[in-house]
Amino acid sequence: MRVELCKLPEIVAICLGQITDASSLKYPNLHLLKLRNVRTRATLDESAPAPFRAQEEEDEGRQPQPSEEVEESVKVLKNAAKTRKVAAEVVLSALTVIEKAKLDPSGFLNTLGGSESPGRTWMLIFTAEKKLDRGRYFPLTAIQRFDAAGKRIENGVYLGPIGFLTFEGRLSWKNRILAFIFERMRIKIGPLNPFEISIGQKEDREPSTKDPFFIWFYIDEELAVARGRSGGTAFWCRCRRVAT
Repeated sequence: MRVELCKLPEIVAICLGQITDASSLKYPNLHLLKLRNVRTRATLDESAPAPFRAQEEEDEGRQPQPSEEVEESVKVLKNAAKTRKVAAEVVLSALTVIEKAKLDPSGFLNTLGGSESPGRTWMLIFTAEKKLDRGRYFPLTAIQRFDAAGKRIENGVYLGPIGFLTFEGRLSWKNRILAFIFERMRIKIGPLNPFEISIGQKEDREPSTKDPFFIWFYIDEELAVARGRSGGTAFWCRCRRVAT
């Protein structure tokens, strides 16, 4: 099985967070890529704790707890992550409900990135276009690691024995926006040892909205929903760490 080299720029863009919508790629047949002989080393974490529930809000002005409609939409997305059989239009409807809910993000970062390094890992499940008109299940194994304690991020696409491509860097968090700057890239091809390339900027500044970023709408111990800088929306499911 071969992965066409012409698709590498699009895969890189996904890793950089510049594309959160696979359907916007220049190569519309990417979703037909078959990985039947590839065993991914990241799986959905069925042992994750029950969904995070924020404490009752004591301060006035905070957003309410998830409504029944939001909770039902979350169930739809979790089922979609496990089965990949929920219709795209149903997933898009659930994402719309969650985006409009504007839930309190105060506990999001700790849930997304954990309280200790190296943080937590999440598998990209579904990406949608701007305005949530169209979307599809992401065809490759794309894993993001968020480390809240160390303020680090790692994005990667994993192709089993074929190899992997990852980017690592630093992150910042403000309200519900996670901005990031990548500093190095790691590439592994087949049985060869991985090699690393420095791509970071020399100045040690904090990432801002001038850099790639995600706006997070929902995060619990199993599911995360966010919109990327390009305007596309995606959701991830908590997964076990990738063995490389």
